[in-house]
Amino acid sequence: MAERPEDLNLPNAVITRIIKEALPDGVNISKEARSAISRAASVFVLYATSCANNFAMKGKRKTLNAGDVLSAMEEMEFQRFVAPLKESLEVYRREQKGKKEARKDKDKKADSEEQDKSREEDNDDDDERMEEEEQNYEEEVDN
Repeated sequence: MAERPEDLNLPNAVITRIIKEALPDGVNISKEARSAISRAASVFVLYATSCANNFAMKGKRKTLNAGDVLSAMEEMEFQRFVAPLKESLEVYRREQKGKKEARKDKDKKADSEEQDKSREEDNDDDDERMEEEEQNYEEEVDN
């Protein structure tokens, strides 16, 4: 666990970026307001984690999953965020599945290329042996 309460705060750079993306251009925010938002976000994350952990414990699990977080959001009365979170989760899962399939395809292609290379090397070895045998045969015929 964290040694100091400040250790639980989200990084200032991340908070600043999120705030800038949320506000219209030309709107500034004071350091004090940014600090307050950072603390509020940290408290929210801790509370959501605690609620999600309760759902995991009810399920006799030690690992939180997306369903636990969605249930926690409903329990915390943030129902309006559940649908967008589910959509984001589906997008994330599709991206991960696509990456996994791409990795598999890349691995298959690499294995196939490796096998082709091995076959070429075997064929090259066979060609060299045949040339040697032909040379030996020609030498024998000449003698």
